Amino acid sequence: MMQTIRAGLAGGLTGALLIWVYEALVWVGAQHLMPLAGIPRNATGLVFGKAVQDELGVWAYFLGTAIHFVFALSWGVLFAVVWPYFRRRGYEATFVALFYAMIAWIVMHAMIMIASTNHPNYFDPNVIVGGFMSHFVFTVPLALVVKRMLAPTQSRQS
Repeated sequence: MMQTIRAGLAGGLTGALLIWVYEALVWVGAQHLMPLAGIPRNATGLVFGKAVQDELGVWAYFLGTAIHFVFALSWGVLFAVVWPYFRRRGYEATFVALFYAMIAWIVMHAMIMIASTNHPNYFDPNVIVGGFMSHFVFTVPLALVVKRMLAPTQSRQS
């Protein structure tokens, strides 16, 4: 079980870092949706609202970063727990990751809609496609790290 948790944490961390790279390149660089410095504090505003995000000042960066990594690591461990089921049935990790990304996006944003009224329009096709794309960037590397770390060890031939 510890190997599963380690694999999930490593995969979640990898995905968490790469989704921020995606957000920097796409949301900041290409789409100009926010400044680069807005990425770490984004989760604070989504969960607690813009007013709390602004009131916290610099602490919104720390809280947003903590929220981001706690959820990313949790999603990573959950994937590591369910991955062996799919591996035994012959599914490729990247294939499972595509569906996992959509489930993660839907669950996360349903929770955000419950927690706060300050969120993008989740019925806007641009928001949906952009959200799925960012979560693909999160789950595919996550899945590949978990797959590699949980690969059955090859027994040595005598």
